[in-house]
Amino acid sequence: MFGVVFPNRSFPMDISTFVQIDTFHWVLDMNHFVGEAYDQIGEMCIFLLNNFTLPPDKALAVYVQSPGSAFAFCGAVTVSRPSAVLSLQWPEPGSAAQLQLTAGDSAPLSAKIGISVEDAASLQSLDVAAERKIERLAMRVGENLFNFMQSFCGVDGSKLVVPMDILDRWFKKFQERAKRDPGFLKSFAL
Repeated sequence: MFGVVFPNRSFPMDISTFVQIDTFHWVLDMNHFVGEAYDQIGEMCIFLLNNFTLPPDKALAVYVQSPGSAFAFCGAVTVSRPSAVLSLQWPEPGSAAQLQLTAGDSAPLSAKIGISVEDAASLQSLDVAAERKIERLAMRVGENLFNFMQSFCGVDGSKLVVPMDILDRWFKKFQERAKRDPGFLKSFAL
């Protein structure tokens, strides 16, 4: 059905590495794979295998769970996007009180990766990390504009006053710097 690879960490693994919870859910216990160093696994490549046909309106969604936390959505693959390298943004582990709620003879809580067949339309995005990068880029461009405007500000009572052509001046300066320095725009995406 699907396979996964952890870049620089594993050979390709198929569905047999995961524990099947039910018809549409699988879990990989990270303790068996990397022990407590789960948070050092930052990427995962997931791919549909050639002999598997996922209905066009369905997706294989990927979730991560730190010990004691809820599952957090990372991204998905579909028939039209049969593979993806997803950033694994591990949630903060649950509180010490939550971690101690397990019975004394039960296995300790561990980090997990969950795979689920879901309706593609119900997913917020196929690649959460890409959306976060875009959001970070927009925030940094906005900060650049704000800092530029602040250097030309005057105060009129409780209002900041800027020249009318400030946006044009900023945009021209932004474009010129991007042409001069190819790394300039890349610095915003970090």
